[in-house]
Amino acid sequence: MERANPMDGTPDDILGFTLALSVGDISEHEPGIRRQQELERLYSVYPNNIGHEAAHELLLLAKDNLKTVCARAAKEESLRIWYSNKPDELCGLFWLMAQLNSLEANYGQVSLVELPDWEIDENGTIVRYVGWGEVQPGEWHKYLALQRPAPPIFCKSCAFHWQALQKENAPLRAMLNGQLVSAPETLYDDFIIREIEAENITFHEAMVIGRVLGKYQLGIGDAWVALRIEEMISAGKLEAVTVAAEDAPRYHRLLRKLFV
Repeated sequence: MERANPMDGTPDDILGFTLALSVGDISEHEPGIRRQQELERLYSVYPNNIGHEAAHELLLLAKDNLKTVCARAAKEESLRIWYSNKPDELCGLFWLMAQLNSLEANYGQVSLVELPDWEIDENGTIVRYVGWGEVQPGEWHKYLALQRPAPPIFCKSCAFHWQALQKENAPLRAMLNGQLVSAPETLYDDFIIREIEAENITFHEAMVIGRVLGKYQLGIGDAWVALRIEEMISAGKLEAVTVAAEDAPRYHRLLRKLFV
């Protein structure tokens, strides 16, 4: 990896898709109103009512980036996809393969760079990244040595897998036994409940969310954990003792357990 060449291209060649495709309805072929609604639901836990605006901006950006990728791929330009086993990133890989597979024209060479499960840094410490978002931009070039070509049969296999997931259209997609599968919305609840049970009767919700994310490395975000805790409040298992400050996420508050 130390011998890897610096990144080529320009910033205009870097296109991202922040669509949280591991969550919610995925029946649409291209990002549309249903995807925006799912993004709004996730962003609803953050302050200043940013949900609608943020979701709308992310959707517009994804649509523009998709047009660019498909247009350049149709000209048989090469495409490099960075992904990991984080559910959102793997869903993004399969979804993009389905988009390319739907092109009437041929597309250029596709290469993949998968984030390693672990590595050892210069201090001899084992480092585990949940997804590419945790890797500093200046460090990405080191992983080019891991790049490998994706043959057309692999691209088609990913596209067909995504189409199967679309038909199932479950509340979640998750990695289980090395496979991306449909899952119920309660999939991660046991991890959340385990951490709540370890707390006192009254506890800080943000602390529980932080431990769930850090301890279990599930590849999910704070918003989904917060939404599941909100469901527990609605079910009468928990109650809010305080209210978060206006400029803080909703989960910056104290909760009380109503079960033993």
